Amino acid sequence: MSTIVVFGGGGFLGRRLVNRLTAEGMTVRVAVRHPDHARFDLRSMGFDLVTVIHADVRDRASVAAALTGTDAAVNAVSTYVEKGGVTFEAVHVQGAENVAREAAAAGIARLVLVSGIGADLDSGSPYIHARGSGELVVRQAFPGATIVRPSAMFGPGDALFGTLADLARLLPILPLIGGGYTRLQPVFVEDVAEAIARILGDPGTVGRTYELAGPRVYTLRELVSMTLYLMGKRRLLIPIPFAVADIQARLFELLPNPPLTTGQVDLLRADNVASGSLPGFQELKIQPKPIEKVVSTYIGPRAPGQKKLGAAPHGVMR
Repeated sequence: MSTIVVFGGGGFLGRRLVNRLTAEGMTVRVAVRHPDHARFDLRSMGFDLVTVIHADVRDRASVAAALTGTDAAVNAVSTYVEKGGVTFEAVHVQGAENVAREAAAAGIARLVLVSGIGADLDSGSPYIHARGSGELVVRQAFPGATIVRPSAMFGPGDALFGTLADLARLLPILPLIGGGYTRLQPVFVEDVAEAIARILGDPGTVGRTYELAGPRVYTLRELVSMTLYLMGKRRLLIPIPFAVADIQARLFELLPNPPLTTGQVDLLRADNVASGSLPGFQELKIQPKPIEKVVSTYIGPRAPGQKKLGAAPHGVMR
């Protein structure tokens, strides 16, 4: 396997995956909606030999062109907020189906779909339902596709600890959605990239679904408290009901880069942890890194001046 196309390769996870694949000597093609922006970002990171092309997963012709001459494809395109034609249905269902169908038609050997823990076809949440529906249509169009479901990902430029830190700098009070009792199992983005790279190189992963979660489970309150501790700040934590958080998220979604979206609020309504019934890091022989060994390197008193690898407008489809 020598040529791999990464749809969404300019995003938070996509950049790490590009880095990992090129380090193995793979020829990588990055397919994004805004190639000029992605090309500048990737070259600033030293990826001068990576080919960046235009492709919109909602447009089958551009998807087919991006797949031409490749051996494998990874669909890492996602969005947390609906704006204009960028809807959950268009991206996570129709877009995922377009990539799967065109990959099958082109005779691509391997396809990996990046979904998420909590994806559920029966959910009443538009975001969570779209994720589950996307997995289904991909399985139907490309039965050998491998699906990876990461938990909430963290790393420099993330939308988890980075957003919490930004809010802590701006506000004297931090809201705890649903009281802060939701349990999460955050995973290091570099570990997810490593997992996908290993999946692509292992024929035994064909057709399987992997849950990729960190080594520990935390409540939302614990994650907020950890962020404040690393920053050396104290803030009043106020529990707010999900209904209030949903209203706030809808208002935030009017901003170019919303710090909170309705999709994220929906994900917090239930614990976001690995089920334990699906394979994960252990089967891929990866020891996921704990939060404590990573987050302190980019969240802290000096964090505002640190360069953030992989930073991208949150919730924007890449």
